[in-house]
Amino acid sequence: MNPHYDELETRDPALREAALLAAVPVQVVHAQTHSAAMAQALHGVDGRAVRTRADLARLPVTRKQELFERQKAVRAAGGDAFGGYSTLAYGSAMPRIFASPGPIYEPEGRAPDYWRMARAIFAAGFRAGDLIHNSFSYHFTPAGSMMESGAHAVGCSVFAAGVGQTEQQVAALQDLQPAGYIGTPSFLKIILEKAADLGVTFPSVTKALVTGEACPPSLRDWLGGRGVAAYQCYATADVGLIAYETPAREGLVLDEHVILEIVRPGTGDTVPEGEVGEVVITSLNPDYPLIRFGTGDLSAVLPGICPSGRTNTRIRGWLGRADQTTKIRGMFVHPKQVDDIAKRFPEVLRARLVVQGEMANDVMTLKVEVHDTLAAQALKSQIAQAVRDVTKLRGDIELCASGSLPNDGKVIEDARGYA
Repeated sequence: MNPHYDELETRDPALREAALLAAVPVQVVHAQTHSAAMAQALHGVDGRAVRTRADLARLPVTRKQELFERQKAVRAAGGDAFGGYSTLAYGSAMPRIFASPGPIYEPEGRAPDYWRMARAIFAAGFRAGDLIHNSFSYHFTPAGSMMESGAHAVGCSVFAAGVGQTEQQVAALQDLQPAGYIGTPSFLKIILEKAADLGVTFPSVTKALVTGEACPPSLRDWLGGRGVAAYQCYATADVGLIAYETPAREGLVLDEHVILEIVRPGTGDTVPEGEVGEVVITSLNPDYPLIRFGTGDLSAVLPGICPSGRTNTRIRGWLGRADQTTKIRGMFVHPKQVDDIAKRFPEVLRARLVVQGEMANDVMTLKVEVHDTLAAQALKSQIAQAVRDVTKLRGDIELCASGSLPNDGKVIEDARGYA
């Protein structure tokens, strides 16, 4: 049995990189030509000249909040529901529209496996002829449709279970005896616990693709102890599948049709490989051409190639949220402000703002990594002044040795007590 969905998963990494980079200028020009929102975001950019990762990294990042705000403003002005990001119009080319919390509206085009979920479903062990119990919502959000279209591409049938009504879920699983489950891991646990209470079993369910929330090793092991091998994937309603878990259980392998960057939160600056930062995706979907879309999620690139034989880049998985905006003494401080302070001083390698103390008695300390803490002592007063200039707040400065700050993606650490 072929362990890979297609030959793209095992191609030479250099060939993959060349193919992705060749697609970038085409997509950028397409976005500038057909998406009013991306045309504005990329104003003045020669799309044909965006041919390297360095070129791509110079383009602005569009974050989810900006997408929401533009959609809202354009709708209020009588424009289209998607804020000018979609290249499709209502009609046969756009069979469905979904809404994520916000609301942010997403179009679904007619391309087979539009959200590209088949690769993750296949890696989780599903094969043509399987019946899948899909417990993702078909209401408002695209999760149900995302999974169903991917399952159909693999050759599976789908029971459209949706969410809630646990006893009915158990009854359907018992009656239909599907090969596996797709949904959140916590709901699968609830279903299995309810089945145990009712004295019901469905031994056919041996595999699962789970997403929508974290699935820690303890929960994965709990499911495994009940005969279900659960694999995770990482996807968003904006760009579809980003990465998926394989039987190797070593991180998540990137989808073949996205370009990933890891950037310092609040900026568009890429971080060194292995450092935690915000996931930024360039989608190659011509219907919704998001260029450098900031997901707001934290992750990091893993070195090496997956033992499963898939040669694409791997990431560690979801490591939290990148939006660390924090209110200090009545003032909001943003990660970008911390980055702006650090960039004023070539000697500063990394910076982390730590907020401590009890409520209404905040103590703010900017920790900065430098090569030589003794030689940099004279900088402390200058950095402190920059903190006041940028944030309008006073803060202490702590010089730290290179590499001593935690690699967790945090630019602002809120360590206050609220008891």
